[in-house]
Amino acid sequence: MAAAKERLVSCPHCGKGSPWTTDNAYRPFCSERCKLIDLGQWASESYRIPLPENQQQPPDNNDET
Repeated sequence: MAAAKERLVSCPHCGKGSPWTTDNAYRPFCSERCKLIDLGQWASESYRIPLPENQQQPPDNNDET
């Protein structure tokens, strides 16, 4: 019986091929470095979901006047 071909996926950060196996602790990332960079971008709120143009931004609750 032939062994299953290893499936490669693109690392979300650098685009390098990354094996999609249980042996890859960082999947879908290729390395711990790429995983931590991505985590840092989430923590610093670099990733945002854009609002539709016809929808206004919700009021900022930090302004107490």
